[in-house]
Amino acid sequence: MWEFSTEPEFEKQLAWMRDFVTAEVAPLELLWPHHHHKVPPPWLRAVIDPLKDEVRTRGLWACHLGPELGGQGFGQVKLSLMNEILAPYQWGPTIFGVQGPDTGNAEILAHYGTPGQKQRYLVPLLNGEIFSAFSMTEPQGGADPTGFRCAARPDGDGWVIEGEKFFTSNSEEAALLVVMAVTEPEAAPHRRMSMFLVPRETPGIRTVRRTRYMNEPDDAMDHALLRYDNVRVAAEGLLGAPGQGFEIAQTRLSGGRIHHAMRAVGQAQYAFDMACERVLSRTTRGRALADQQLVQQAIAESYAQIEQFRLFVLRTAWRIDQGDGYGTEIRRDIAVAKVLSAQVVADVVKRAMHLHGALGLSDEMPFGHLWSQAPGYGIWDGPTEVHLASASRLILRGAQPAEGDYPTQWLPPRIEAARAKYAEALRAEAEVR
Repeated sequence: MWEFSTEPEFEKQLAWMRDFVTAEVAPLELLWPHHHHKVPPPWLRAVIDPLKDEVRTRGLWACHLGPELGGQGFGQVKLSLMNEILAPYQWGPTIFGVQGPDTGNAEILAHYGTPGQKQRYLVPLLNGEIFSAFSMTEPQGGADPTGFRCAARPDGDGWVIEGEKFFTSNSEEAALLVVMAVTEPEAAPHRRMSMFLVPRETPGIRTVRRTRYMNEPDDAMDHALLRYDNVRVAAEGLLGAPGQGFEIAQTRLSGGRIHHAMRAVGQAQYAFDMACERVLSRTTRGRALADQQLVQQAIAESYAQIEQFRLFVLRTAWRIDQGDGYGTEIRRDIAVAKVLSAQVVADVVKRAMHLHGALGLSDEMPFGHLWSQAPGYGIWDGPTEVHLASASRLILRGAQPAEGDYPTQWLPPRIEAARAKYAEALRAEAEVR
């Protein structure tokens, strides 16, 4: 059964979130824009810990995981609605315990981790006491993990990791690195790799260079190129089974891709709300911008894009919640949602910036962060081209080629067949004429 609402109690929670985020989270963004993924110093903990406690009291902390792991097990639809509220502010996910890359790392720890691994890493992750990083991409291989070279070899009762990893987000602040490495080079392409839990302070981990997003300051989150030089990992550092790394990565990335789409909805809506305010407030030649036809077109097109995208994301989230896992149809729709994320955010933010004129280009409006992140939706967790190809393959699985040289809907034989089927009616029609 299709529903377009959630229960009244949850609607009240969403209303509280809107007020709370505006009053308490938005100011953090203005004063400490790059501290949201760092272990806070005492003076900052005095500010944010009470906010986190308030979120916990409301039962809204770490809602991506089930109650047995300290979350609420809300499911993807409710997470979508929550992420839409949190997305405009980088501090939002941290205050609610759903910040990436920790959410994805927590999910695979919950799914594949041993009791000991969960106690050591998952519990402090969920409590917001530590941060983690996902170390998968390599300089020569991003979208194609079958080209990875960073390897782990057995050594005594443990492993030794050797190689490089690029764009390991938040590596400087992370206490835990989740590292994907080749362990069985002669195996089938998707059975070559394994996943490891590596404490950041392990000897041999070296930062080659500290990359950041374009135009961000030195105190912004790093996305480093790391070198693993003879990094020794104990046997209990293996996550899952040997050769299971690709499966674990896909489990993590599938969830992460739909979460990116959820956040894209919220960021596009944030830009759109600013655009609506602007066109009602600003005049040109004695008329409000809202009365200009091309401005009306921009507003209508942005509204249509956001609403179509929001419904698609919510439907995909709903299908995940039905308990079918990440099967063919779900993966198809997640791929499409990922493609739409980049397109919708870029289109809507660009229109909103344009409608603000010179002010929209300045550092006195929030568009700079939104605009610089827009291309990221086409790169994070796999580039647009990969998802287009993946979606196309999955879509075409349900189609069949024509049996002959012409399409099945070719009109001449269909007309002939229709005439044969209704020959008697055609004769009667001819007699009347």
